[in-house]
Amino acid sequence: MSAHGRPPSALPERDRRGGGQTSAPTARVWDRPVRWLHWTLAGAVGAGWSTTLAFGGWHRAAGCLALAAVVLRVAWSGVGSRHARFTSFVRSPRATWTYLRLLLRGREPRYLGHNPLGGWMIVALMGCVGALAFSGWLYGTDAFWGDETVEAVHRAFAWALLALAALHVAGVLFTGRRQHENLVRAMIDGDKRAPGSGDVV
Repeated sequence: MSAHGRPPSALPERDRRGGGQTSAPTARVWDRPVRWLHWTLAGAVGAGWSTTLAFGGWHRAAGCLALAAVVLRVAWSGVGSRHARFTSFVRSPRATWTYLRLLLRGREPRYLGHNPLGGWMIVALMGCVGALAFSGWLYGTDAFWGDETVEAVHRAFAWALLALAALHVAGVLFTGRRQHENLVRAMIDGDKRAPGSGDVV
């Protein structure tokens, strides 16, 4: 407990960071492993793309790092904090469709964690990374070395991952603008605006 009589996570943001002014109270949403693995995966994907045409050893290392980040993130879902768990943000198709309809009408609720569309985007991104890593490994085996079909599949997953990443970034920026919240910073420091009336926690 702080001198204010509240847990640090419930204090106004600048009070907790040593500033004299106060702003909207915040809540800790993303724990450290979630943030570390998120940026590790983003960095590994970027490194993989930048080494596609050269530096084959670095390209394979980036793929292995991306796959490791996905595996660890899935494992952390079972033991991490509430909003780290897939069960907290992977919603049913019906709930996701309902959210999409509300979004198109401009009446969607704010989610403290991932919203339903964001949850399924995470599943799609991680699945694509897994498929990309597997096809890349397969292409490097003696049995499939130089196989044009495997190469084409690997390339297709690479482009799919790029498209999903672009949609993910666009969704983050759009949602942040809609909610008047910096979601990129939230994935850096772990804090988001404390839930208000009508928010889904």
